[in-house]
Amino acid sequence: IADRAQLQLAEESGIKIDDLQVDRAMERIAAQNKMSLADFRQAVERDGISFNKLREDIRSEITLARIREREVDGRIQVTESEIDNYLAEEAARNRQSSADVQYLVSHILIRVPENATPDQSAKLRQRAEEALKQVRSGADFAKVAVALSDAPDGLQGGDMGWRGRDRLPDLYLNALEKMHPAEVSEVLQSPAGFHLVRLADQRGALAEGKVVEQYHARHILIRINEQLSDAEARRRIEQLRARIVEGADFAEVARLNSDDSSAQRGGDLGWLLPGDTVPEFETAMVRLEPNQISPPVKTPFGWHIIQLLERRRGDIASDRRRMEAQKVVKARKADEAFDNWLRELQDRTYVEYRLDDQ
Repeated sequence: IADRAQLQLAEESGIKIDDLQVDRAMERIAAQNKMSLADFRQAVERDGISFNKLREDIRSEITLARIREREVDGRIQVTESEIDNYLAEEAARNRQSSADVQYLVSHILIRVPENATPDQSAKLRQRAEEALKQVRSGADFAKVAVALSDAPDGLQGGDMGWRGRDRLPDLYLNALEKMHPAEVSEVLQSPAGFHLVRLADQRGALAEGKVVEQYHARHILIRINEQLSDAEARRRIEQLRARIVEGADFAEVARLNSDDSSAQRGGDLGWLLPGDTVPEFETAMVRLEPNQISPPVKTPFGWHIIQLLERRRGDIASDRRRMEAQKVVKARKADEAFDNWLRELQDRTYVEYRLDDQ
């Protein structure tokens, strides 16, 4: 019901994911599995999964991400005092050394419905044990996740990315602390269901004293979709650039026109370190002088114009800690805001239950 309510709101708001965006997502999933798209399709269909249904599931997942980005994530603000408080709490707990450890994690979730019977739970646990058996017999974890996981990121191979200790549930963290890279946990159980966790890699804190070039930038993004072709998106970004060059306020143009969550902040991306953005964006940004606006730049997200506001050189460790702290605080606030927003959406959604005639 929650997913349908969000998809309905997305449709009413004009959010549509075109075939090109779905194709790119499918190609990324295939690449994560070290396959061509054709080979990936064959593998999926061998596992009894409809490839067309998988495409539509991915379209829905992208749509859900976009509506959350627009309605919740883009409106979350994190103040400097909140970052300071978070770092002070971490220091007070004397967890700096362990908090700096990060894990590259993938997972599989076999969801257990609320009020499931013992027989249903036993069958679902068996399904999780079978997934574990496949992985330990040499099957690719990401492929098994695509086929079996009920988690929202299952179609991306269960990839959770790099996570610090404070961004992992205790159930996962307790398992990961005993694991080595490339290991897979035993079946873990939570109220949500049964889990498998794979530790792909682990890293510690960034070295103190490493000074790097940093960039304070803002941008405007026009996404390509089924209503807006590549050529039309470029034409629109060129028009917006011309308006700004002629004297229009960049922040105001971004707020009214950008398809990125940063639009609420006038396109401001804050301070960026090397590797924080996709290569096409970073290459264009680092060539700019302060206050210079780039020509149109194409990335996997669409067409951008970028303005470099400032440059500086700084200690990557301290700056990175502040950036990571900002992400953690924002993620916490966003999760709470999303839960509240979703409850409000469900409260104002008309739901009719129908029993099929037998």
